[in-house]
Amino acid sequence: MTTFIALTPIIAVMLFLVVLKMPAVKAMAISLIATAILALLYWKVPFIIIAASLIEGIIIGLSILYIVFGAILLLNTLKLSGAIDTIRTSFMGVSADRRVQVIIIAWLFGAFIEGAAGFGTPAAIVAPLLVALGFPALAAVVLALIADSSPVSFGAVGTPVIVGVDQGLREGGEISSVVQPYIDASGGMTTFIQEISTQIMQIDIFVGSFMPLIMVVILTRFFGKNRSWKEGIAVWKFALFAGLSFTIPALIVATFLGPEFPSIFGGLIGLVIVVPVAKKGFLLPKEPWDFAKEEDWLQSWIGRISTKGDNMQSTGKLSLIRAWIPYLSVGAILVLTRLEALPFRDMLRSVSIGWNNILGTEISEHLEPLYIPGFVFILVVIITAIVHKMNLEQVKLSFSRSGKAVIGTAITLFTAVPMVRIFINSGANESGLESMPIELANTVSALMGSGWPIMAPLIGALGSFISGSATFSNMMFALFQGSVADQISADPRLILSLQVMGSNAGNMICVLNVVAAASVVGMVGREGDIIRMTIVPMLYYAFFAGTIGLIITFFMV
Repeated sequence: MTTFIALTPIIAVMLFLVVLKMPAVKAMAISLIATAILALLYWKVPFIIIAASLIEGIIIGLSILYIVFGAILLLNTLKLSGAIDTIRTSFMGVSADRRVQVIIIAWLFGAFIEGAAGFGTPAAIVAPLLVALGFPALAAVVLALIADSSPVSFGAVGTPVIVGVDQGLREGGEISSVVQPYIDASGGMTTFIQEISTQIMQIDIFVGSFMPLIMVVILTRFFGKNRSWKEGIAVWKFALFAGLSFTIPALIVATFLGPEFPSIFGGLIGLVIVVPVAKKGFLLPKEPWDFAKEEDWLQSWIGRISTKGDNMQSTGKLSLIRAWIPYLSVGAILVLTRLEALPFRDMLRSVSIGWNNILGTEISEHLEPLYIPGFVFILVVIITAIVHKMNLEQVKLSFSRSGKAVIGTAITLFTAVPMVRIFINSGANESGLESMPIELANTVSALMGSGWPIMAPLIGALGSFISGSATFSNMMFALFQGSVADQISADPRLILSLQVMGSNAGNMICVLNVVAAASVVGMVGREGDIIRMTIVPMLYYAFFAGTIGLIITFFMV
């Protein structure tokens, strides 16, 4: 009964959102009510904790809304300035093949953005860029979410590992006694984290390298004129080449430099390698692949944000360099403001708005309005208006359109995030139970025994799905995973690596990421459709990583 009750929030989300195809606004509201009632009556969570969790969720929801608004604002600004038309033309110059475009933009450029910013930012940038290039909105958001998988391990300059795993292995600020011997044997936490980072990429060479192929197969099968798997498989050589062009540099960087830069350098190096190859048509079929005419698309593919540039109101034709300045500025500013060695990070984080000990509980939450990527987007919009010589009316129009576009997203976020926080905070109860996610994990680990490595990534995926963040998933389950590793005499570095990879997988179906990405391309209300298409790649990633982990464990024993 306890396990079933703990599963209820997850079952509710899947039932209402995916099976019954309700819009996220309704599905998440019902799930929030169900979770709150169960937490109150069965878990015996005090009402004050539930109320504090609701407030905490709204504060977190504001930070996500901030990012979404910034991403939509940047897109609208670039459409009005004429930059989107120039960028579209430039990518057509690399290759007219849509399979190639999605690999370059979603997989490689998205990896760079993930490494710099994380926290749902890549899909918010990549999805509208794909739409602007002529991709159906549904395809754009699905492919952007699938691509944002492997790079998540080292997103936001390594935050899921450096912060998530590190903090997750601590109890009361001190490293847990369960994992302390392993950390001491490695020579300290820094070395231990680096060893985990290397292990992640050693596995991801075999798992993540196939993600571009999975992306193009989904593209041609579900969005192609012929609904063909074969047309996606036809570029398997190029897709695998692009996959390895990210994972191999990322492995080298993780091994020798640490967890801060694998995704940033992997994405950049991959772009440098893959773009010239694509231009020459190396490893590609002679005939480029394209969508059917837009009038033949299914209505369910099309978002409510126009895919066309706003030619009537745009400033005029821009040079390629000027058109790309906004996106290059986003990447550069994100990197510069995330490096601890530079002063900008601390300067921006010094401004904080929030609530300590909400309603007298131990729950606290803060916004850092200058550090959240939404601020970077707005700053770049100002830079863009100057560089692209936009007038005041165009800027006002961009802000107006963007504000209207996020209304539906706000309602969804302010129900989805509080539900997640109640779920996670349910450990503060009078029933003697652990929190709902930990009770679920305990049940699964008891059933699996020595076969745990194959399940470890699914626990990580569960954490991302319910918390909305790979970092939070690692914080939530790192110590649990380390404890299970100790019980089954497995290497905790391996099990923790599988936890991190599972949190990557969960990123593809995470409700908060799906809502944010859907909002940017006008797909609010279609979140269930998106999850139905990303859940299979998620399961592939988690189970394949777990299978490799199980094989490694078998040979180590």
